Amino acid sequence: MRSIIALCLTILFGNLAQAQTKGVKFVEGLSWKQIKERAQAENKFIFVELFATWCGPCQYMSNEIFPLEQVGQPINQNFISVRVQMDSTESDNANVKKWYADARTISNEYNIQSFPTFLIFNPNGQAVHRIVGASDAPEFVGHVMDGLYPETQYYTLLKKFEKRPQDIYTAKQMLKAANIAYDENTARKAENTLANSLGTDELFKKENVHILLAAAKFTNSKAFNLIRNNKEKIDILLESPGIANRTLANVVVNELFQIKIDAKHEPNWDSYQNELAAKYPDIDFVPMFKKIKAHYYLQVKNYVAMKNTINDYLSSEDFTPHQLNTFAWTIFNNSSDAACIESALSWSKKSIIEDPSSAFLDTYANLLYKKGEKEKAIKWQNKAIEMASEDDRPIYQETLDKMIKGIKTWEN
Repeated sequence: MRSIIALCLTILFGNLAQAQTKGVKFVEGLSWKQIKERAQAENKFIFVELFATWCGPCQYMSNEIFPLEQVGQPINQNFISVRVQMDSTESDNANVKKWYADARTISNEYNIQSFPTFLIFNPNGQAVHRIVGASDAPEFVGHVMDGLYPETQYYTLLKKFEKRPQDIYTAKQMLKAANIAYDENTARKAENTLANSLGTDELFKKENVHILLAAAKFTNSKAFNLIRNNKEKIDILLESPGIANRTLANVVVNELFQIKIDAKHEPNWDSYQNELAAKYPDIDFVPMFKKIKAHYYLQVKNYVAMKNTINDYLSSEDFTPHQLNTFAWTIFNNSSDAACIESALSWSKKSIIEDPSSAFLDTYANLLYKKGEKEKAIKWQNKAIEMASEDDRPIYQETLDKMIKGIKTWEN
C-alpha cells in the first residue's frame, strides 16, 4: 500500500534529536470516555497517537521525538495525551485489551489506514485535526499546534473547503492540512483550485511558490512538472539552493522506491538509485540516497557503515545540525570504535558551529570524554550548563559530576 511505504520512508528523511527527560506525558489507565470527560473538565484539547507494534515510524516517534522537552512542553501544556495501540498481540496487557473496542471504533470512524496517525480533539470531544506520519521535532510540534486553531485544523478546513472549493485562501490552507493528513484526494482538489485560480505566473511569485512545493506530492501533478522545469528559478525565489531538486527527489522516491526497508535485507542502493536516475536524469538523487543509507545503517546499528556513508557525502546543506547531532549522539552511546568516535566528534563540532545549543554542546563534551580527553570534556560540559535552561541544568550537571568522578556517561 503506497501510504504505508511512504510512511516507512518518512522516518528516513526526518531530523532526529538527542533525547531528554521531559517529554510528552501520556495518560494511562483511563477509558476513552473518561479521557473526553477529563478534557472537558480541564478545558484541554486531546492529542491521540494511533500506533501499531510493528510500525517502525511509530517506534521512531516513541523513542526519539516524544521524549524531547521541546516536544513535551507545548503538548503537555495544551493537551491531554493518550496512546492507542491499533493492533493486537499475545503480549498485550489488560490496559491495552480494555481499549480494543474503542480502538476499532476510532479506526472505523476516522478511516485509519496508516501509522502513526495522530488525531486532535477539541475539549468537547470533536475531532478537529489529523496528522499522518513521522517527522522531526520542530516540524511535528508545528503540526500539532495547528490543531489548536480553526484556520489550520484539517477537519475544520475540510468542511469549509467542501462548501467553497473555489475559495483561494481556504484552498491554500486546505492543501497544507491535507498533505499533513495524507488526504491525497483533497490535496489534489486544492491543488487544482490553486493552479486554475492563480495561474502559472501567480504561482511563481515569491509569496506563492511554497504552494508549488507543498502541492508536488505526485510525479504526474502539474506542480511537480512546473518545479521540474523551473528548478533554478525556484531556488532563486526562495533563496535556498537545491530546494527544488530536493523536493522533486523526495516525490520520486516516495512514489517509485517501492521496497520495504528493514533490518533483514539491505537494499541494492546503486541499483535503485540508477533506476530512478535513468527515469529522471535531470534530478540528483545522491543526497536523498545518502540520507536514506545513513538512517538505515543507524536503524540496523551498523555504525561503521553509517560513519563511512556520512563522511563520504558530508555537507552542511545536506545534513542539518539536528541530524549531525543525532548521528554523533548515537555513536557516543553505542560505539567504542576509535574511527567512529573521531568522525562523530567532527559531526558534533560542525553542529555546534551552526547551532551552539546546550544539547549539541553536551554531545560534543560527552564524545570528548569517551575519547579520553577529560579536561576538554569538562570545559565543554560547563558551557552546555551555561547555555541550558533552568530546568535542563540538573541533567547536564549530573553528567558533569560523572565526568569529574571518572564515571561512564554512555549507555553501551
